[in-house]
Formats: sequence, C-alpha cells, structure tokens
Amino acid sequence: MARTGTAALHGDGQRHGHTTADEDVSQRLLDSAAVLSYDPAVEVDWAAPLDPAHYGLNPEWSTLYGTRLWREMTEEQRVTLTRHEVCSIMSTGIWFEMVLQQMILRDQYLKNHGNAEFRFALTEIADECRHSIMFARACEKMGTPAYRPNRPVAEAGRIFKSLASGELAYGGILVAEEVLDVMQRDWMRGEQVLPIVRATSRIHVVEESRHMKFARQEIRERLRAAGPLRRRTSATGVAIAAAVILTSMVNKGVYAAAGLDTERALAEVRASAHRRAMLRNSSAHLMAFLGEAGLLTRASSAVYQRLNML
Repeated sequence: MARTGTAALHGDGQRHGHTTADEDVSQRLLDSAAVLSYDPAVEVDWAAPLDPAHYGLNPEWSTLYGTRLWREMTEEQRVTLTRHEVCSIMSTGIWFEMVLQQMILRDQYLKNHGNAEFRFALTEIADECRHSIMFARACEKMGTPAYRPNRPVAEAGRIFKSLASGELAYGGILVAEEVLDVMQRDWMRGEQVLPIVRATSRIHVVEESRHMKFARQEIRERLRAAGPLRRRTSATGVAIAAAVILTSMVNKGVYAAAGLDTERALAEVRASAHRRAMLRNSSAHLMAFLGEAGLLTRASSAVYQRLNML
C-alpha cells in the first residue's frame, strides 16, 4: 500500500486514497499500544470473592432503573438483575468482537504488512481476543448463563461479517464500541459495582479508545471519494447494524433470572423515560461523529430516533 496520496487497493475490492497522515495515525496507535496495554489474566483479581451487596453495573444503567417495577424489587433482586444484565452485555460484546475480528481480517487480507495500518489492525484483533476471554471469564465468575443473540440476530451477524466492507464494516464496529464505552466509563468508577466489573471495564475502556480512533480514521478514509448515493446507502446500513446490536445487548432472560415477570419487565423497559435518556446520552458522541462523516441522513436518523439514540 503506497504511503502517498495515490489510490491503494484494499481487500474489499474498492480503491481509496491512503495517505501519509493515515499512516501516522496508525503508527501513533501502535506506539500507544506498546506502552498502555493490559493482560487481564494478571490485572484482574479473579480469585477475590464477590461481595453479595455489589451490583453488576451502576444501578442507573439497569434497564429497569426508575420504573415502578424497580421500586417494587428487593435489593437482592436488583443486585441479581444487574449482574445478569452486565453479563448479557459482555456476552453481546463477545459475539460482536468475533464478528469484527473476521471483518478486520478480511479487510487486511493481502495488505502491505510493512504498513502501520496493517500492524495496528492485527494488534486490535489481539486485543479483542483478550477482551473476549476476559468477558467470558467474568461471566463465569458471576455464575450467569452464556447469553447469546437470538437466531435471526445471529444469522444477521453472520451475513454482516461476510459482506460488510469499508465504512459499513467500520461503522458497525464503531457503533458497538462507542455505546459500550460510555457505559463502562461509569461502571469502572462505580463504588457500588463489583471490583471484577470495574477492573474489566477499565481495561476495555483504555484499549477500546484506540480501536475507536482507528475505526473513525478508517471511516473518514473510505468516504473521501464517496458520492451521495454511497453515503446514503452506508448510513442506512450502519443504522441497521446499530439496531441489531443495541436491541441484542440485554437478553430478556435476565428478568426471569431475577425472579421477575418477563413480559411486565419488557413493557416497563419500553416505557422508561430514564432508559431513553441514558441511551441518548450514551450515543451523543457517536451521533456527532456520524453527522460529521456524512453518515447521518434522514433515513438513518429515523432509525436512531426509534432506538432512542437520537
């Protein structure tokens, strides 16, 4: 891949301009990874007992917080619910990290391995492997089931990882990373939150900040020569990916695990003004970037509004 402003062939079969500035961004991210990376196997105290009074996430991030049902729940139910919720979110993270690893590998297939972009892409994949193991181990420690996306979502992910390329692939990656990042920045500071969740959140926040910068840079790069039709199509595709990811984060099985009526819980989640506000707040930076990149169209905005992200 040339380190000039000339077009370079990428693995998705499209041509786009890869510049020295792009290469500089990747090199800075590589330098950051060399000095600020973690090994969850030693950074997390896996042997420490779980305090029965500690939540799985800040109560404000529970899907039921602020509802009538939340007020009726016992403290034990609240703790149980938040632990299952955080493990459902972690499980969704594992699923999507496996999707994004395959998309990045496909994108980097036969790329110039002398470039910093190639090396950072593989560094990101190595990070994601560690994160998936870390999340799986945390869920096992908390004693929750391995929550998985339902069959239609799983098949949609299979299609997305096989076909998505360019700004669509990196846009989907950014959506998942940005929303989770805002949540975890709160969890890692939560004094009521389990230390194991605080520690895994801190590791994920630090390392994912590089991944998000890489995704934004890739999106900008792929869209430099994009026309209006491609931008509109990609914007809609990213919005659809956001809908699949966001609606899969919390498995409905978490409510039964806390001894709640599932249908009532789901109804109260849908009606929760607090939940809608939290989703909008967690999506603010993402929406700002998509607008800047030209990926916030009328059609995609309608999807984000239905998701309470906008």
